[in-house]
Amino acid sequence: MTRTITVAALQLPLPGPVQPNIEAVSVLVEEAAAKGARVILPPELFEGPYFCQVEEEELFANARPTAEHPSVIAMQALAAKLKVAVPTSFFEKDGPHYYNTLAMIGPDGSIMGTYRKSHIPDGPGYEEKYYFRPGNTGFKVWDVFGTRIGVGVCWDQWYPECARAMALMGAELLFYPTAIGSEPYDADLDTSRMWRRAMQGHSVSNCMPVIAANRIGTEGDANFYGHSFITDEWGDMTQAFGAGETGVLVETIDLDRAAKHRAGMGFFRDRRPQLYARLIEDV
Repeated sequence: MTRTITVAALQLPLPGPVQPNIEAVSVLVEEAAAKGARVILPPELFEGPYFCQVEEEELFANARPTAEHPSVIAMQALAAKLKVAVPTSFFEKDGPHYYNTLAMIGPDGSIMGTYRKSHIPDGPGYEEKYYFRPGNTGFKVWDVFGTRIGVGVCWDQWYPECARAMALMGAELLFYPTAIGSEPYDADLDTSRMWRRAMQGHSVSNCMPVIAANRIGTEGDANFYGHSFITDEWGDMTQAFGAGETGVLVETIDLDRAAKHRAGMGFFRDRRPQLYARLIEDV
């Protein structure tokens, strides 16, 4: 029997405050589950507006330990009710440290583990290094519904080594929750095409589908550009939103077809890790 899995990416405005945002995401999770989705991806930091546009001390008060965060608690209850998995991005407080963290919530509502975002941006409109320490968990993969998935968070998506590390750990699908839009320093710069192409490249070079979810709408000085999408194992988009739609993208993925393509391309067979190690030593 062919292995398949149905996945979904959510796209919506998330202007805040916390409870309305969580409720809006919950509505779309329910819609995606009703359409057969088993792994459902909301955008990054969906509990409120994207607060990293500014550096404000009082915003640290919004962080919570994993088990106490309202987004995590809400998605745990929803996942258990719908029997789905929901990778949930949130602002984590761990003692004196703060992270941009993803809780992998399984179909029984339990937290399967957490991943702390590895790559942290720092620039106009995206002042994340003020709030978040670089992640210390390493990249993570999780077994759900007969497959293994990897999840990077937003800025991680620009780094091919993140995708390749998850693929080498056995991931068959790559997920990227995101909050990205306009660039305050250059009103004419539209990174949406670059954003998509970078992840399509991960799909091509790792021979597996990529699922990306972004927010939309205006928050402060930022215009979030959406363009959420799902690719197949060739990097072709099978589902895609533009800049303004609210809703769910749902796709049923043939895991065995992707695995056959991945084996045939030989990208993993022909890796030369020993050579790479020697080249690094010589630098």
